[in-house]
Amino acid sequence: MTYITHGSRKTITLCVENAQDVRIDGVTRPLAVPFSTMIHGGMHPKKTFIIRGRVPCRRRMAVNFVASGSGNTALHLNPRVKAGEVVRNSRIGGDWGKEERQLSTNPFREGQFFDVCKSAAEVSSGFKVFVNGEHLFDFAHRMSFYEINMLEIRGDVQIFYVQF
Repeated sequence: MTYITHGSRKTITLCVENAQDVRIDGVTRPLAVPFSTMIHGGMHPKKTFIIRGRVPCRRRMAVNFVASGSGNTALHLNPRVKAGEVVRNSRIGGDWGKEERQLSTNPFREGQFFDVCKSAAEVSSGFKVFVNGEHLFDFAHRMSFYEINMLEIRGDVQIFYVQF
C-alpha cells in the first residue's frame, strides 16, 4: 500500500513500499498540484485509490488514470463545480471518447472537502467511484485495465491525501 499525505492536522504519515512509516510533525500544506505518481505494481482487480482534497473555488479539476507508455487516459474524472457536473471520459490514441455526464447529484462544492474512492472490482466490470462514502458512478473500461500505471491530479484543487 502507498500513502502520500500532507496536512492531516499537524502530522504527515508517508508509507513507502519496503520502508518503515515516516512521520514529520508541523507540516500542514497540501500536495503540489499538478500532481502525478506512478502506480507501483500497476493496476489489478480490487485495487482501491483514496484521494482526499478540497475544491477552493468554482473552477475545474481533473483526476486521471493514465497509461504512461501510450499517453492514453483510462478514466478522466472532471468535476466542474460551477456547472454542477461531474464529467467522465477516456482518451485513447489522442481522441476523447463519449463523455458521460448524467448523475443525480454533484458532491463537489466550492470550499468543501471531499473523499474520492475509486476501485476496480473486476477487470470486466470497470471502475466504481464513491465520493464522501456514497456510490457516485460506474465507468466501463474502454482500454486494457493492466496498462494503467499513473495517477495525475490537475486543476483548481487542494490535495491532502492519496492512498493506493
